[in-house]
Amino acid sequence: MDNLVGYSMAQPTIFKAGQLTAVKDLKLLVKDYAPIAKNALTMLINISDDQEVLKSLATDDAFLESLLLRITNAKEPNANEMAMLLANLAKSDSIKRVLTLTRAVPKDLSTSKNAMDQLMDCFVKGAEGRYNKNADFDYLSYFFADMAKHPEGRAYFVTPQPHDNNIIPLTKLTVFTEHSSLIRRRGVASTIKNVAFDVPSHPRLLSSSTSDGVNLLPYTLLPLMGPEEYGEEDTEGMLEDLQLLPPDKEREKEPEIQKTHL
Repeated sequence: MDNLVGYSMAQPTIFKAGQLTAVKDLKLLVKDYAPIAKNALTMLINISDDQEVLKSLATDDAFLESLLLRITNAKEPNANEMAMLLANLAKSDSIKRVLTLTRAVPKDLSTSKNAMDQLMDCFVKGAEGRYNKNADFDYLSYFFADMAKHPEGRAYFVTPQPHDNNIIPLTKLTVFTEHSSLIRRRGVASTIKNVAFDVPSHPRLLSSSTSDGVNLLPYTLLPLMGPEEYGEEDTEGMLEDLQLLPPDKEREKEPEIQKTHL
């Protein structure tokens, strides 16, 4: 298996031979013991940019459930690789069915039957290995960004969730705009940008109401702020969250993320 990983980058088309026989085998090997499963996942990640392979993976309900079952398992050693593959699969429109997909509740992780809620719980509760010591789930932010390209995805992120004390899902992500992980910051910024295309939701996105607002502005502006000092008159005109920042405040260093926030 180790030797085959290189071919998935150098000659990915060989995995399409025999009506995707190799792809079908790799899907099964994802369930094998950890080292073999990791190699299988790595190869699927590498070849999933091919549209034929992507379709085979993204439209397979059993394979999707296999990924979700393992991603939400606190002891899964390859959860990060599975999150990466799921993010790749989100390039297919068919994956938006995750938004309405219900499945068994992973009791130590979530109280919701909704697959999207469970992935959000993985991302929030699992940051920096707090849920699964083998995973940080950062790549799920890329998955969320692609989900937010669909009207149904944008609606999910701005709709209060009754099962979760009417919390608006996007408010769970905004706190990560200044996280130490570049991947997490980039994916969250892209998710926010895509959600913002839902014009009717702008009042809710900008509202600072604790009951039904997202209070988005501070979280998009803070990454753009540096250690500069401002006069009293300038400071008074700023949002409260942007005033009196510490002298060691760092501005987002990644130009693409800066542009996304702008």
